[in-house]
Amino acid sequence: MFPGTAVAGVVVALAALLPAAYLVVRASEAGAAGVAEVLTAGRTAQLLVRTTLLAVAVTASAVAIAVPLAWLTVCSDLPGRRVWVVLTALPLAIPTYVGGFAFVAALGPRGLVQGWLQPLGVERLPSIYGFTGAWLVLTLFTYPYVLLTVRAALRRLDPSLEEASRTLGRSRRSTFRRVTLPQLRPAITAGALLVALYSLSDFGAVSLLRFDSFTRVIFVQYRASLDRTTAAVLGLVLICLTALVLAAEHRTRGRASYHRLHAGGLRRAAPVALGRWRWPSLLACGTLVGIALVLPLGVVVYWLVRGLAAGEPMSLTSALAANSLSVSALGAVAATVAAWPVAASAVRHPGRLSSLVEKASFTGYALPGVVVALSLVFFGARVVTPIYQTRTLLVFAYVVLFLPQAVGAIRSSLLQVNPSLEDASRLLGRSRPATTRAVVLPLVRPGVAAGVALVFLTCMKELPATLLLAPTGFDTLATRVWSATSEAFFGRAAAPALALVLLSALPMGLLVIHEADREPAVAPPQPPGGPDAPRAREPTDASPLLAPAS
Repeated sequence: MFPGTAVAGVVVALAALLPAAYLVVRASEAGAAGVAEVLTAGRTAQLLVRTTLLAVAVTASAVAIAVPLAWLTVCSDLPGRRVWVVLTALPLAIPTYVGGFAFVAALGPRGLVQGWLQPLGVERLPSIYGFTGAWLVLTLFTYPYVLLTVRAALRRLDPSLEEASRTLGRSRRSTFRRVTLPQLRPAITAGALLVALYSLSDFGAVSLLRFDSFTRVIFVQYRASLDRTTAAVLGLVLICLTALVLAAEHRTRGRASYHRLHAGGLRRAAPVALGRWRWPSLLACGTLVGIALVLPLGVVVYWLVRGLAAGEPMSLTSALAANSLSVSALGAVAATVAAWPVAASAVRHPGRLSSLVEKASFTGYALPGVVVALSLVFFGARVVTPIYQTRTLLVFAYVVLFLPQAVGAIRSSLLQVNPSLEDASRLLGRSRPATTRAVVLPLVRPGVAAGVALVFLTCMKELPATLLLAPTGFDTLATRVWSATSEAFFGRAAAPALALVLLSALPMGLLVIHEADREPAVAPPQPPGGPDAPRAREPTDASPLLAPAS
């Protein structure tokens, strides 16, 4: 491994492990007997099962939604494709605590929908609380993690592989299953990993929907008890669960590489005609956007109108927006810079050290924000007092929490860069940094931009770390929304909530519009009999040339 990259990666990994070290210190105060008592309690086993089931269900549902949606918005002739590219990604801009309460207000007991249906004789809707509600809300507001990574990978696929498969007689469905889907595996696993870790660490949705997971119980332990050792032990169990998720992702990822087989210019394939599936696809996209975007925004607007009618003060100032934008932008840039050596080491210098560094960088993302924040309060007050209660420590918390988002986006892009391009640049006399700057960075720019956008959005929404680490008097849109909703002043929370969603959606919209499909340079000819007709006799075995290079 290149020494500079290795040192930088190790430093980033050590920084990401600070919360875990804090938990070890706290848990050790209970002694071996106390730790064993917490671990063997029936409550701990129940929490482990419930949290694992929620993470698995949310991840599977997010992948099932995102992969077909990414194909529709990148590879097909879906009407209004550029609009759907933007709208289907925007649910990521809605915080889970805003989305969760919106669903409770709309679908819960005495909610808006209940009021509309009561004249029709519907006295009670099925309960939205518990596992079903948490699964629904987390799925709707996390599937864009998979959607963005898969969509970026689809735009960089070499169409010649699919064309070769079609020439050998395979149908479009078989080509997608045997040729395209294996090439998308790194992007799918990267996005699925983010969804799984987010599901493990989310606090807002599970709390509002009354589902007991590790995060909710840990938060209650921290707030309700002076003895925080039990919460620390549960946090360590959550880290172990994270390690299992990372091991499963590493095993699924495999050792295949997915870069192009030639160094020619990027050529786009012609859009696939949907035919009779055009209108069902439009209906599916519209339904998804209606549930994941229109419904929560509609409820927020309803709060706003009611608040204005009741004379509630609209607690929204330019200072709140400026504070949110500034710290989120700093956190996004810092996390992306820190993620580069981790992702580069994992892709270009695989080995035991790079694998450990990558796994260590993911630990903070699976912990509740309150745990990370309290660990940094402990660290800041005792070790680095000059930056305690400053924006620097808050930005550092964002890096620890959301580093995996940038690592996953950069890693999936680096996997698609042919190493022969870097070798050629080195043979022509360029240094390694110059090769990275002139050859690699332009090719991975979409992945870097996606990483910046993802971290920025998540920093805008982050609540516990901002509440505990922000300087005194430093309010953001997220903290103002939470303070108003915690006191049940929903009309007062509406304006900052709407501003938070709109400001978070702006960079997302600009990113997906910039990456919207362009016309293909060369449109491959359609086979006789229509786009789904085979081009030759169906072979009995897949050609080795169609498999990913090993």
